[in-house]
Amino acid sequence: MKHITTLFIILLSLALMSCGGDKKPAAAKAAPKPAAENGLTAFEMENGIGPIKEKITLGEIDPAKVKAGEATFKSKCAPCHRLDKRLVGPAQRYVADRRSPEYIMNMILNPDEMVKKDPMAKKLLAEYLSPMTNMHLTIDQAREVLEYFRSVSKEGHEKNIPAVPVFRSSKK
Repeated sequence: MKHITTLFIILLSLALMSCGGDKKPAAAKAAPKPAAENGLTAFEMENGIGPIKEKITLGEIDPAKVKAGEATFKSKCAPCHRLDKRLVGPAQRYVADRRSPEYIMNMILNPDEMVKKDPMAKKLLAEYLSPMTNMHLTIDQAREVLEYFRSVSKEGHEKNIPAVPVFRSSKK
């Protein structure tokens, strides 16, 4: 009987100790990020859905990446996109002005999910009537294409090349 009483006291003590919970005040606990429309986070609403989940720090335009990005654009993207005119998809000269770097890369890397879930990509699909093809680029290749877009945008501003009207988010 003595062993049962001791065992009961030990179990009761353990149960009481585990009920104490977290000592931090409720306000100090991290609240989960609220989901925006369609179950997307605020980051995804602004920056797209895909492997790029954090803001990218951009520095000076890298000429080596621009050259590689131009080659990738010409071989993979040019069948559907031109810089200064609408084709199957929108003109790309000023895409770096219209979208965040993260959005551009996520659209390049994850177009299938983007056109299913991202409101902006859905509107573009409705306007252009053709989903973007997944070219299965690497993150490095997408970054190079982004550098190319940054370069041609800068060049367009310097030469006053007019922008082709494209669906634009209400953000900019």
